[in-house]
This record gives sequence, C-alpha cells and structure tokens, in this order.
Amino acid sequence: MEAEEKKEELESIKEKARLRLREFDVRDRFSHLPLARAAVLLPLMLRAGKLYLLLTVRSMQLRRSPGEVCFPGGKSDATDKDEIDTALREAKEEVGLQLEKVEVICRLVPGIDKMNYLVTPVVAFIEDTFQPTPNPDEVSNVFVMPLEYFVEPLNYQTVPYKTSSGYHGRMHSFTYDDPEHKMSFRIWGLTAHFAVFLALVIFRRRPTFEVDYDLDNLISSSENYFMNLYASVYERKKSNI
Repeated sequence: MEAEEKKEELESIKEKARLRLREFDVRDRFSHLPLARAAVLLPLMLRAGKLYLLLTVRSMQLRRSPGEVCFPGGKSDATDKDEIDTALREAKEEVGLQLEKVEVICRLVPGIDKMNYLVTPVVAFIEDTFQPTPNPDEVSNVFVMPLEYFVEPLNYQTVPYKTSSGYHGRMHSFTYDDPEHKMSFRIWGLTAHFAVFLALVIFRRRPTFEVDYDLDNLISSSENYFMNLYASVYERKKSNI
C-alpha cells in the first residue's frame, strides 16, 4: 500500500510539472528565424520525491568551452526533422541516452549563444535509474543536481554583461557542491539561463536572486526578452553585410 501511495505521489509531481511546462511550449514558433540552429536536452528525473536535472562537463579536448558545464546538445544536422531530433540525437551520442527511455515534454523559449546560434531547450523526463555512458571525446563528467537549486541556490553570483551587438543583460552563475562526486561544478551562461527558466516555470515561485522577467507574466516577458536579444543580434548581422 505504502509503495503504491509513493508511486502515485511521484506521478503527481511529474504530472504537475508536465502541465506547467506544456503551457510554455513554443513548438516551432521561433524556428523560422534566420540564424544557424542548435538544441540542448534538459533531462529531468525524480529522485526521492524531488526533481533533478542532468548536466554534463565538456571534454578538455574540445576547442569550444572545454571543461564547462552544459546540457547534452549541439548543432542541428541536415537529417534532423526538428530541434527535438537534434537534442535527442546529441544526448544519445554524448551520454548514451536511449530514445525509448525519454519522454519529451516541450520546447521552451530559445536563447542565442556567443556564436549567434539559435539554441532551443527541449525538456524531457528520463528514468532515475539512467546510467550515463559518456563519450570521452565530448564529455568528461555527468552529474545531477536538484532543480530547486536554480531558484534557491547556496552559492550564487550575478555577472552583468554586454554582447558584441551592444545588448546588456545579467548572467547567472551558480556553484554547486556535488555530494556524489565530492567536487564543485560551476553552472553559468546560457546553461544557467535555461535551468533558471525551467525552475521558474515548474516551481512558480520567486527566486532568491533577481531575474530579467516579469514573474507575474512569465510567458510574455520571456518571449519579449528573447525577441529583444534577437533584434540586437540581427541588427548587428545586417550592419555587417
């Protein structure tokens, strides 16, 4: 009986998260924008009644951002049907995540990385028993951390920044002491941006730090934030032609 109740409780946590995430599903609304495309998978799992997020550490052999924490993902391939295909293909290549073990929930508002790629976050549930098999050419480590850390962190900094196109914003930077690996990980930049937004959508509560959204109108303010960023990048691209 107790096991049955526990199972129902966990399913209820997942169902609540699914419903909230689907409200924010952008589908392919931004896919037409004239930027090179990439996608990342935000893999959620339930452990001990809490939502956790799986992240990777980029291999030191990589040219771009070696040793940095990120989500599984990468550039779109000609064979990818959409951003979901890209995120799942990359997760399989990087950490051995089998497609049949993934429940895709939605696509959230994209971001733009420092190479001006349009990066779409794809949110999915994975099994808490998943054992990653990192591809050493791309990934040096894999860890999980509580999603709640991205609204109530123990170690947080904010870094103001200005893009090359003149756009001003704030960058979140979290340091997480992982009890499993007994080491600290720094999560910042676009990875932190996506993780914070995911936590805001699911928990619907004010974080212990400032964010660039109107939390009472999260859908419209997050889309406006992105379109302002995109406009600044696009204007710069046009001026360079």
